[in-house]
Amino acid sequence: MEVKSIVLLLLLIQFASAGPIGAGICYAGCAAVTCACFAAAGFTFGTVPATIIAATPALAACNAAFATCEAACVAALIAPTP
Repeated sequence: MEVKSIVLLLLLIQFASAGPIGAGICYAGCAAVTCACFAAAGFTFGTVPATIIAATPALAACNAAFATCEAACVAALIAPTP
């Protein structure tokens, strides 16, 4: 690594004050909504094998929404939160 890159990295580190906390809250929200979605379909989130999720349209939709939500949480991870 060049010295300029290290200095830039050290300068940027100070701006990420609560990003990981925001991401954790976001991930928890995604999981809570997915638990409710699975419960509405008559299943318990975290206990259903992938083959059953793929074979059940309601669970496949819940799982796809969960993946989209989790991907959106990455923005909270890298965004500085005052």
